[in-house]
Amino acid sequence: MDIVFTSFLLVDTNQIEVSFISKSRSTVLLAFLLAVLSVVSLFIGVMDMQLSELFDGNSEQLRILLISRLPRLLAILCTGIGMSVAGLIMQQLCMNKFVSPTTGATISSAELGILMAMLFMPNSTLWGRAFFAFVMAILGTWVFVFFIQRIRFKDAVMVPLVGIIFSNVIGGVTNFIAYQYEMTQALSTWSVGHFSLVLRGRYELVWLTVPLVMIAFLFANHFNIVGMGRDFSQNLGVPYNLVLFMGLTIAAMITASVVVVVGAISYIGLIVPNVVSMFKGDQIRGTLVDTALFGAIFVLVCDMIGRAVIAPYELPIELIVGILGSILFIALLMYRLKHGRKAIRLGKKGDAA
Repeated sequence: MDIVFTSFLLVDTNQIEVSFISKSRSTVLLAFLLAVLSVVSLFIGVMDMQLSELFDGNSEQLRILLISRLPRLLAILCTGIGMSVAGLIMQQLCMNKFVSPTTGATISSAELGILMAMLFMPNSTLWGRAFFAFVMAILGTWVFVFFIQRIRFKDAVMVPLVGIIFSNVIGGVTNFIAYQYEMTQALSTWSVGHFSLVLRGRYELVWLTVPLVMIAFLFANHFNIVGMGRDFSQNLGVPYNLVLFMGLTIAAMITASVVVVVGAISYIGLIVPNVVSMFKGDQIRGTLVDTALFGAIFVLVCDMIGRAVIAPYELPIELIVGILGSILFIALLMYRLKHGRKAIRLGKKGDAA
């Protein structure tokens, strides 16, 4: 009896180890790919940088690296990680795979907040504009969720359509106010996302995404429970409304911090979580790290394409992400309508058993 029980423990332990290795393999691969691409991106730009001159202590090369290239890389990583995690949180809490900062009126609300800051505090700093963007993004996201909670039959496509309509209403109000006060050109700076103006001293606000992502990871299990519904959450003793609005607030603050520094970038929070969940399932704790890494890789690759296509000129990353994102969005839409939330299983059938 003892021999049989011991052999069962050994087999069970081996299965756990194999499962852990297979799940962490993708994380290690994504981390390695991100590290390689990050190093390569440092040497892409108008000004040529040589690795040998950096090691020799060339002051001009070091100045370019520390003032422009490194801040840009850090802003790209924070943007990709933050927007992807924000989309993942919103999709889980709203129980819909097509909800994101783009389709949930979060980005358009943040732009309205920036416009309010320019109207009422024209001499405000970046942090002053961020405060208005935070408030409006949080309020806009809450109102959107309030709307969708009143929808009795939540079709997979109906919820994001409501968000897009609500986002366009906010965008129309924003453009009307900007036109009335002749601020359309000033607002256009935040309407199209780009990293060309990211320099040391004016991008540090985007670092706020790091602690917010950490908080999201700590409460990942709570988000999973809330995503299963109000009754299920209450049965497990989880405060539904508190966790719901805390998660939405985290997603809104991440989005607003990115919009204030970089501008509006669509599709990241929509595409990246869906692609990762197609291979790793819907549990936030199991997919959050891979979602963050893949989001950073996606934004970094799009930025490198934008810098290389018409060099020495540069295309806005919003254009590159918009082209790739629209294609992927249509493909995801067709896949979700056909297969629902069914994940793609890699490997042999015997391994999945």
